[in-house]
Amino acid sequence: MTKRVSVLLAAILFAVATMGSSHAFAAPENRPIVIQGAMDVETQFMISKLADVEELTMGGWRFFKGTLEGYPVVIAKTEVGMTNAAASTVLAIETFNPSAIINQGTSGGHDPKLHRYDIVLGTTSVNFGNFRTEHGDAGKGVKPEKWIPMTLTINVKGEPKEFQDFKGDSHLLKVAENTAGTYKNGKVVKGVIGSADQWNRELDRIDWIHATYKTSAEEMETASAAQVAEAYGVPFLGIRILSNSEIHDEGFDPKAGVYCQEYVLNVVKKLIR
Repeated sequence: MTKRVSVLLAAILFAVATMGSSHAFAAPENRPIVIQGAMDVETQFMISKLADVEELTMGGWRFFKGTLEGYPVVIAKTEVGMTNAAASTVLAIETFNPSAIINQGTSGGHDPKLHRYDIVLGTTSVNFGNFRTEHGDAGKGVKPEKWIPMTLTINVKGEPKEFQDFKGDSHLLKVAENTAGTYKNGKVVKGVIGSADQWNRELDRIDWIHATYKTSAEEMETASAAQVAEAYGVPFLGIRILSNSEIHDEGFDPKAGVYCQEYVLNVVKKLIR
């Protein structure tokens, strides 16, 4: 075998070995990390920590491009809601070609073990507004406890695939876990982040969602952004802080948004180092 053929064979074998690894995190030069937040209380602190900030507006969505410890970072202000999050994620991927996306911000508690200021690292995120009902005759009432979760179908590399939920990237999750020691305002746990265009305060409904979808917390963006990232093959992780818990009668505190941003910046610093 000639040297040229050997080199070519080695290159082919390497390419085959790495096929399907598009979700593995890599931070090559000039490919930024995108950090998403829906509201000012979820983004302004992070923006203030970037150097050389440039603001870009595309449609109804704003992006703040800068550097953190010399590495390119984009803060995406997605606005609130599933459609906003999906649109912002598409624009971020198409415009910045990110090496990873972290969706973070405030949320309401579903798990009785968790309290305000605890942080949930999304092992998975799930759209709990995606369900079907069986036939019910007129006058028989509405029975939410019998609603049935459905799957979502998206194209991944041209192939339709069904998803019950969306897994957080394993490397991003591991780095976030290893950063937990820097957080002093509550616990950091792994769990399921539930997303829907809803703000639930009825305790029985919260209990039903928690029991049915195994959710730790609810908010309005993560699963939608994760769905788009999955379609593009971009490593993704959701990180959510409990800003309120109806279960424990703990009202919304905007400080939670800053606490979460501080933690997420520490995670990103670990990634880029």
